Amino acid sequence: MSSPAGFLNAFAHALAAMTLYRPGHPARERAIDDAYRELSDLQATESQPLFTFLGDEIVFGRLPLRELKAWDWGRRLALAGIQRLEFSDPVSREEFEEFLDEVLARLTLSAIDTTEARQMRRSSIRFGAVGVRGGDEQLAATIPTATINYSLSEEADAVRWVQEEVQAGGMLPLTEAEAVVRSLSIAMHGGRQIVIPLLQLKEFDQYTTTHSMNVAVLAMALAESRGLSARDVRAFGVAGLLHDIGKVKIPIEVLTKPGRFSDTERALMNRHPAEGARIILRAEEDLDLAAVVAYEHHIMLNGDGYPTLQFRRDCHEGSKLVHVCDVYDALRTHRPYREAWPQSKTLSYIEDRAGTEFDPELAGTFVRMMRQWEPQVAVMTDERAPVPGAPVDQSSTI
Repeated sequence: MSSPAGFLNAFAHALAAMTLYRPGHPARERAIDDAYRELSDLQATESQPLFTFLGDEIVFGRLPLRELKAWDWGRRLALAGIQRLEFSDPVSREEFEEFLDEVLARLTLSAIDTTEARQMRRSSIRFGAVGVRGGDEQLAATIPTATINYSLSEEADAVRWVQEEVQAGGMLPLTEAEAVVRSLSIAMHGGRQIVIPLLQLKEFDQYTTTHSMNVAVLAMALAESRGLSARDVRAFGVAGLLHDIGKVKIPIEVLTKPGRFSDTERALMNRHPAEGARIILRAEEDLDLAAVVAYEHHIMLNGDGYPTLQFRRDCHEGSKLVHVCDVYDALRTHRPYREAWPQSKTLSYIEDRAGTEFDPELAGTFVRMMRQWEPQVAVMTDERAPVPGAPVDQSSTI
């Protein structure tokens, strides 16, 4: 029985053999046959094998292949524009060899255009870049929004569990937090075009869960639109997911209070950035970025906000990036004391406050991104299937 890792190793061996031997050579044909057999065996147990190559990580479906952590072919494939590989139907031996030829060409010829996903005959093999970076407006207008074929219920449950573990024991389960970010990244890149899967609020006592996931998605989208590497994009995603982790120290009746805080309640709420930074630093992992973002994400460009800095200084770019995403999602969400703002009003607020509250460059990039990608926002729930392209200016959304 073939495994995902077994197929990828045979796949890499076939590509290596094809670079050494001419067509028809027994060693070349044997390597292709071995890889094809691994694929056929894999498809016997997995109807539509899907691989995603994210920097140093290889993901099969939604699960990371930890045994291939040091597999250097993943990075090589991603650099050649093959970040996503899907086998939707049984593949013939001829199709498979054609596909290997195309992959080999992409690995060896830099002149090949790798900006769009490619599709083989009969739509059996689909491969290409995950998502669309930058701004080809004509392409964005002609390609329909990808459909995400699962809800975010498991991810929401995982975030709630992480928060409960921190609340109960004070220790941060980093592996689970990173798994949520990885899954959100895959959801964003589930088709030929990037999708922004934002979670719809069901009940206000789930606000911290919903908001954290949305800020993680928006932070990754903004980081990606600025051309950051896959590793850095996911680091910003983790920082976005954990930016409000300090709120686990605040009583639920304060978090969900339908009205203005008293001075005592406001002082309690204003402690959550420092509490969050302490929680993250206690994780004893390389989470300096997430800790800094947790501490600084409520500090404005002009120095206002909280906590108050003893000496005026510039905040980390990650904090300024997450701050834009944090405010956007907060304003777009229905709260006990106000209705959700429509997208146009929220983006206008961010534009108007650029240079005082928000970093002007980050605010401008975020506003352009959201206006361009508005049709690609998929409003999700944690129980039902997503609603791709649902209007984002209704009071019930985000």
